[in-house]
Amino acid sequence: MGGEQVWHRPARRRRPARAGVLVAGLGLGTCLIGVAGLAVWNAQVVLQAGGPVRETADGFFRDVAAGDTDGAYERLCAEARSRWSQAGFGSWVRTPPVVSGYEIVDVSVSTRAGRPRGTVVVRLNRDGGGSEQREVPVVPEDGGWRVCGDPF
Repeated sequence: MGGEQVWHRPARRRRPARAGVLVAGLGLGTCLIGVAGLAVWNAQVVLQAGGPVRETADGFFRDVAAGDTDGAYERLCAEARSRWSQAGFGSWVRTPPVVSGYEIVDVSVSTRAGRPRGTVVVRLNRDGGGSEQREVPVVPEDGGWRVCGDPF
């Protein structure tokens, strides 16, 4: 009888559900951080692109209104330049009624499939007093922005 009993700590129950919830929570948190980072990057691209898109469209229509068809042609995207030769574009722009002035009404930038794309709404004033409103797509190309599609 005289033996001293050694105290043993009682065995802890295992809690696999708690560990699973913890791992799932960490995974979900990581995904949410990734989505938030992607959203911030996307917003940054869109917000920073508004100025260059406006400048590109403004330069293009300034060249058109001034009769500088060579300068305007250089601001077109590769797809648009593949459809028109430089001489053909020049004669098309000079076809009456020619553009005598313009006003940029709205500029918007969005992303499609992760690529930014701008749209400029412009009011074209023509010789003879007529005017019309057009939506002109502007796309990133060669490190800058270019007018694409049919501007007239």
